[in-house]
Amino acid sequence: MSVEILYVGHSTFQIRTAQHTILIDPFYSDNPTTEVSPDDVNADFIIVTHGHFDHVGDTVSIAKRTGALVISNFEIASWFEKQGVQHTHGMHLGGEFGFDFGRLKLTIAHHGSMLPDGSYGGNPAGVVLKLDEGNIYHAGDTALFYDMNLIADEELDLAILPIGDNFTMGPSDSIRAIEFLRCPNVIPCHYNTWPPIEQDTDAWAAQVREKTESEPVVLAPGQSWTLD
Repeated sequence: MSVEILYVGHSTFQIRTAQHTILIDPFYSDNPTTEVSPDDVNADFIIVTHGHFDHVGDTVSIAKRTGALVISNFEIASWFEKQGVQHTHGMHLGGEFGFDFGRLKLTIAHHGSMLPDGSYGGNPAGVVLKLDEGNIYHAGDTALFYDMNLIADEELDLAILPIGDNFTMGPSDSIRAIEFLRCPNVIPCHYNTWPPIEQDTDAWAAQVREKTESEPVVLAPGQSWTLD
């Protein structure tokens, strides 16, 4: 079977397996890169990498309406419970757990994680999804870090990396990250949402092809790509 990866915009992705729909960082309302309403989105699972407003997004409303299980670090999962989300699963960095869709591992990310109301959001994270169809790494918001070499040991089929700079690593550091990860396919995210993170993805893709063994997959918001 294949997995459909839909790029909603910013850092929001919808991943559809044969049986499940997984949302990562569901930022729909107030997201200038999409016109999709959170009221029209369905999910079985929601993964939140860290506490910033553009990643927590519409998790609460979607989870309450759909009954989706929300997966995040322990602090954020506990915060969602206080917002009335009934189904949560808290984890921490380095931890791995099996869900109906496959296994999920939280990885290091170097960033912040304060929640929208100023509450403590614990440590930011990336995630490795271990699906029957392949392994997907969503780095979350992060700087470049050398231990991405260890994440490469997960035998990734796809990496999703921020390239916007200013708040996360930029294009140059993302090239180093791609070299570390040794992954055949890479999708950029967290760029062109607002002026401080505007980037030329054509130039980025050319650098990926020139300097790495990976294939860049640049998606416009609303476009999807299939992992076979």
